[in-house]
Amino acid sequence: MAQKPSIPKGTRDFSPIEVAKRNYIMNTIKEQFQLFGFHPIETPSFENSDTLMGKYGEEGDRLIFKILNSGDYLSKVDDALYTAKESAKMTSKISEKALRYDLTVPFARYVVQHQNEIDFPFKRYQIQPVWRADRPQKGRFREFYQCDADVVGSKSLWQEVDFIQLYDKVFSKLGLEGVTIKMNNRKILSGIAEVIGASDKLIDFTVALDKLDKIGEEGVKKEMLTKGISESAIDKVKPLFNFTGTTSEKINKLKELLASSEEGTKGVEELEFIINTINEIPLDKTSLDLDVTLARGLNYYTGAIFEVSAPEDVKMGSIGGGGRYDDLTGIFGLKDVSGVGISFGLDRIYLVLEELGLFPETVAPSTKVLFINFGESEALYSLKTIHQLRNRGIIAELYPDNAKMNKQMKYANKREIPFVILAGDSEMKNESYTVKNMETGTQETLNLEELKALLQ
Repeated sequence: MAQKPSIPKGTRDFSPIEVAKRNYIMNTIKEQFQLFGFHPIETPSFENSDTLMGKYGEEGDRLIFKILNSGDYLSKVDDALYTAKESAKMTSKISEKALRYDLTVPFARYVVQHQNEIDFPFKRYQIQPVWRADRPQKGRFREFYQCDADVVGSKSLWQEVDFIQLYDKVFSKLGLEGVTIKMNNRKILSGIAEVIGASDKLIDFTVALDKLDKIGEEGVKKEMLTKGISESAIDKVKPLFNFTGTTSEKINKLKELLASSEEGTKGVEELEFIINTINEIPLDKTSLDLDVTLARGLNYYTGAIFEVSAPEDVKMGSIGGGGRYDDLTGIFGLKDVSGVGISFGLDRIYLVLEELGLFPETVAPSTKVLFINFGESEALYSLKTIHQLRNRGIIAELYPDNAKMNKQMKYANKREIPFVILAGDSEMKNESYTVKNMETGTQETLNLEELKALLQ
């Protein structure tokens, strides 16, 4: 007996209606990307391993899908290494390529590789799938699409302001209210680490702090202790665990806390500029919140950090994120090219819109009229008419087989096709069409122009 086919965990098949809904989201995002002056590029689904490894931190590296070399991939592994069974050391010998983990690092590689063809500042958008060897759960998949927009070649904070407006425009077009754009700055996190005496533990400190909403205050303290951050340092950072107040009040608290840190003060000034500017150009559907615990565990952010939260009544993780990465292209040899970008989580946005019932009823274009197949000559007569209807943008089909009438009508019903055309001998002789309205059950006979007018 043949084994029942299946797909890998964390991946999905998509039905026609699901594809239509996904396209609705992607087209909405793409429309706004273009409105804001971004241009599309595409990069390969897999990269050389050395392009990706070491760019996302230890946790990110662990989640990268490696691709085995072609042919006898074990031939480069000596007996000692094979016997030791140390997978980390063996990986570089048997795998030289990997599926992309995100779109940002491949974009940085693209910029460096094509720097002589690019006009800076360069604004690009990219909508393609990425892969992560993560544990599948609701809203978290191993294969999913990212929708990214980035600008490289400008250090101007007006770019951050523009990206916040871009988020707002997209969610407004999707009819999604109650979205919160959380914002922080890595300079602030560096400043905090400096004033508490934990600068040498910056990455460990930020990764632990970023988990506050998941594991709580005690969990964060425990993780910091295991990473070698002292109890006295943790006591100094304790006020951040319950950092409340208005945005301006939070800014003032940070100014006081980071007064002795030049880098931290710079981060506060950057945030204050962005927030004050946004207040001059109010957002439509979204709100902006300063969250000092927001760290995002990616190594390459150097300035502003963004994370977008779904409305509170929807239990979902972040539906977008991004930030500034002043030195990202430097890892590929191109120095002093600042970049900033954001990403939309297509799959999670889909789940949010589905749960809130925000997809338009007309999101999936459906067949408007089905011609019944009575035989060869009748089918040809119908197909000539279908050709004219399609030229007018009307979705029309001919049932492919000369099957029983009942079967063809059931097919139209199941697919919720609103009109069925019956064109037999008498209709062909009179150059007419019998039209049945599948909702009301009524029938009428029309000529071609009347049929076009009805269906238009």
